[in-house]
Amino acid sequence: MNISSIVVQTTPTYIEEVLEKVKSSEFCEYHMHDEKGRIIITLEGVDTNEEISKLKVIQSFSHVMSAEMVYSYSEDELNEIRNDLEMEKDNTPDWLNDENATAKDIRYNGDLKKRF
Repeated sequence: MNISSIVVQTTPTYIEEVLEKVKSSEFCEYHMHDEKGRIIITLEGVDTNEEISKLKVIQSFSHVMSAEMVYSYSEDELNEIRNDLEMEKDNTPDWLNDENATAKDIRYNGDLKKRF
């Protein structure tokens, strides 16, 4: 399941008309708007393609100047990352879990401008 927040921009003149379209649509959830014509909504979809399809419908509404994704959450991606981290846990050097370790114990093997 994906959830994304969308900022819809219209002019103050058409805010009520666009709000009515957004609120009556069955594929997004209205959260708030301001006097400048910005409307905050969320979309849900089984994947990004479904969300983008819904976003394109909102972008096609009359008097919508722009509608863009601002934040996106993907449950599947989160689970993938969690699995990867679990697999990498065994590769963590023991000294990272040593309470007596200090910054001096860190051995840097990169360039960092030839390390001073």
